[in-house]
Amino acid sequence: MSPAQGDSKCFDDDGRLKRTGTFWTASAHMITAVIGSGVLSLAWATAQLGWLAAPSFFLSFALVTYYTSCLLASCYRSGDPVTGRRNYTYMDAVQTYLGDFKVKICGAIQYLNLFGMAIGYTIAASISMAAVRRSNCFHDSHAKDPCHFSNNIYMLAFGAINIFFSQIPHFHQISWLSIVAAVMSFTYSLIGLALGISKVAETGEFKGSLTGISIGTVTQTQKIWRSFQALGAIAFACSYSLVLIEIEDTIKSPPSESKIMKKATGLSVSVTTVLYMMIGCFGYAAFGDLAPKNLLTGFGFYNPFWLVNIANIAIVVHLVGAYQVSCQPLFSYVEKHAATKFPQSTFINKEYNLKAYKLNLFRLVWRILFVMSTTIIPMVMPFFENIAGILGAIGFWPLTVYFPVEMYIVQAKIPKWSSRWISLQMLSVACLIISIVAAVGSFAGVVTDLKAYKPFQTNN
Repeated sequence: MSPAQGDSKCFDDDGRLKRTGTFWTASAHMITAVIGSGVLSLAWATAQLGWLAAPSFFLSFALVTYYTSCLLASCYRSGDPVTGRRNYTYMDAVQTYLGDFKVKICGAIQYLNLFGMAIGYTIAASISMAAVRRSNCFHDSHAKDPCHFSNNIYMLAFGAINIFFSQIPHFHQISWLSIVAAVMSFTYSLIGLALGISKVAETGEFKGSLTGISIGTVTQTQKIWRSFQALGAIAFACSYSLVLIEIEDTIKSPPSESKIMKKATGLSVSVTTVLYMMIGCFGYAAFGDLAPKNLLTGFGFYNPFWLVNIANIAIVVHLVGAYQVSCQPLFSYVEKHAATKFPQSTFINKEYNLKAYKLNLFRLVWRILFVMSTTIIPMVMPFFENIAGILGAIGFWPLTVYFPVEMYIVQAKIPKWSSRWISLQMLSVACLIISIVAAVGSFAGVVTDLKAYKPFQTNN
């Protein structure tokens, strides 16, 4: 990079084209990543934990996510927060602060988690698509037809849509998709909230108890496993750190990227936490122990059917955006690694100019294969609520807590065994224990579902 290029109005200090992201676009990216279809399982999660524990965990996970996300945002630039060298991805930051060994561990966890999230999004989208058809069927038959349909055709449809959108080359070019997805996420979340409130108003009572679902409705063992699963569902709903650095790399400066990112994090965490607690609590108040695992597709609400349909369509649109936001870091990593390993390959490196679009054959083929894999796998294992718990457990501690804490300790030069160092380590250990508990419960749920599930059969 020449000095002239670095000082240009068209280029940033690293020689790349000027970043155009703002506080609002960063907030939209984060809300798209945070408010996912996991929000629809929060009434069920609240039912497992009860009025006392559930709100406490919502607030605790939100505070931990906000705090560690601010630590992570500070690690975007190495050294000086304004002029230091940029870390373009989460893995770049881990490489800079923690070295080769930990970056390999981080990469395996992050990209496995992103792959799993793509599977979860595919399952959730297909459930919502099928719910629209089922809702119409119920309405037309006056609830006389059981309306059982397979989700497989809808998974294929969602995959086809994402094959198209996955060809958008870079994270910087999907801001518009994130904004649309963020609007859709608020749409279905608010509809779910409104339906819960109306149900409570209709019955005139708040259902539920301080300790959650009662023994008798479920066995004591089931109560334990379900409580563990609920922790995983809440963790999944709060986690977005694995794409935070990539989002921060879209922000223009001055002011510094970390300053804007911390403000955007504060807004997104505040908004989503309030929304989560309201949806979870009003859903529990409406249904009590019978709260469905998916508030809009579990058919706790049948009417007005057109409003439920709008909410499910909004879920599908949002999940297209969430899929792209989550998968772009993985796409970018594979393509950069391939270009570095095979610099002379025309197939990998050559760009063909097609009017407004640059075609790269490797990007075309690899991304199509990726989307196909995330479509075929969930056709065999459509256990969304338990996948959500597993993803939350796998990703929450290492990506949301451990790596941000360890990187910040190095960046801020916090002395070992100092009071602040001990406090950060205690936070990390506490979150590790919660992650293990949530993972155990979620795996137990998958085992239970596998006993009854037959692949490629029509869902009830």
